[in-house]
Amino acid sequence: MRITADTEADMSRTVEARLRKATNVTLPTDVYEEGKALGLNFSRIFEQAMREAIRVERGRRWATENVDFIAAHNAFVEKHGLPLAERRMF
Repeated sequence: MRITADTEADMSRTVEARLRKATNVTLPTDVYEEGKALGLNFSRIFEQAMREAIRVERGRRWATENVDFIAAHNAFVEKHGLPLAERRMF
């Protein structure tokens, strides 16, 4: 069997579908009813919102864990300027 980009995409969607976990989400009735009436895909919207929330939380935690490094780097830049600043084209 020859694998093409389309075949790989189909395979990844199949694997992704198998790796999903069912979960319950409780919504206010008005949100549920309006979303349903508009034909919105609750699973897709929730997944996108969760991915964004995870991205933001990881960034927040990284900044918290690396606060000393960030402060040291900022102090260095204030004292010495940006490394290779003289080579910048803008």
